[in-house]
Amino acid sequence: MVEVKTSITVKQVLALLKREYGVPEWKPDHTPISVLVQTILSQNTSDINSTRAFESLLASFSSWESVANADIDAIEQAIRCGGLGGVKARCIKQVLREIERKRDKLELDFLSRLPLSQARDWLEQLPGVGVKTASCVLLFSLGMPALPVDTHILRVAKRLGLINPDQSAVKAHQLLGRLVPSQDIYQFHILMIEHGRTTCQARRPLCQGCVLKELCPSYT
Repeated sequence: MVEVKTSITVKQVLALLKREYGVPEWKPDHTPISVLVQTILSQNTSDINSTRAFESLLASFSSWESVANADIDAIEQAIRCGGLGGVKARCIKQVLREIERKRDKLELDFLSRLPLSQARDWLEQLPGVGVKTASCVLLFSLGMPALPVDTHILRVAKRLGLINPDQSAVKAHQLLGRLVPSQDIYQFHILMIEHGRTTCQARRPLCQGCVLKELCPSYT
């Protein structure tokens, strides 16, 4: 697949998005294990529901070790409010047990000492963990320059011509990860999601008021 050619630069996009939404600052507030579980819970549901499920899980168990050793039914009951409780409960238990098997303890801080590609590959070997989940863990908990590409980022990047319109999400992780400078990855991630939610929406994008309209090849 030939990569799309565009005159738009990430620097231009970021400058305009920062002017519109402000400058986000990276503030780690959860361990890698917590971010991993949060990301699993966020799949196919809203932020509100996944947050409720995560808080319920924390309230129901004293530690991640106790979650790993719990019955799937007990985990499912704790996270039921987040949707797909059975599927996510099995995934969470499998992931935690696999980390314990590989590391003899439930911690992932060692990943910060690995090269980015190795750290991501290690996470992707866990059951049910793909490139987006792995990137979330590395970026949000450890501050490593891994770019998670969600549906908002994928949509906005395609409309801007940063990637081809037929690119898959997996390929977009690779392409945008190379395109965005390491020091800008966190801000790019946060700002592109904000723009996708508020302006560049899936069905009815608000193109007339878009801060990027002068750059965007999709604007008519």
